[in-house]
Amino acid sequence: MRVLVIEDDDAVADGIVDGLADRAISATRVASGAAGIEAAAHDEPDLIVLDLGLPDIDGTEVCRRIRATSAVPIIIVSARDDEVDRVVALELGADDYIVKPFGMRELVARIHAILRRSAAPERGAPDETDSRLVIDSRARRVLLDGEPVHLTPREFDVLEYLARDRGAVFRRTDILRDVWDTTWFGTAKTLDAHIAAVRKKLGDPGWIESVRGVGFRLGEP
Repeated sequence: MRVLVIEDDDAVADGIVDGLADRAISATRVASGAAGIEAAAHDEPDLIVLDLGLPDIDGTEVCRRIRATSAVPIIIVSARDDEVDRVVALELGADDYIVKPFGMRELVARIHAILRRSAAPERGAPDETDSRLVIDSRARRVLLDGEPVHLTPREFDVLEYLARDRGAVFRRTDILRDVWDTTWFGTAKTLDAHIAAVRKKLGDPGWIESVRGVGFRLGEP
């Protein structure tokens, strides 16, 4: 496993890199947003740990640029603890958000949880329905009218979860528990941000219907 750490604070960066090394996880560090974007493109890391308060480019913009060309999992680490900061980062494609200060055990648990989902075991053949939307769990690929839809790992997990029983209503609490694992302690706004992102990428909000006071279901507009 190769982790790219984009963090300008030497003490924080050294703590993350050394802490990951103690757990047999290889990590490299860059100290600016521009260097992070370049490293993400050329070094092909398995996961990125990204600070928001970078000296040259705000971390949210770094996240957006990386996500435009790559589905690599991204964990935001930031001193910004406002809900709006979390939601913006998640809407831009981040897979998780941790507020500083945090413990290495928490960070490592989040890393393992995301990578488990990204490398989920095969669960059968592609979704063979008459739907325009095909979700291939084995290849972790989504096709809409035969064209690929590029989702982040967490967005794919949410869509695949809803596709397990098309038309059935899934409760918000169940989606958060099952998709985010027990390591996630966020609010339902996190789920709303991912649902909004998936709807946007599918091009029609009718694909995912909100059921007031309950949750969501996958339909077909």
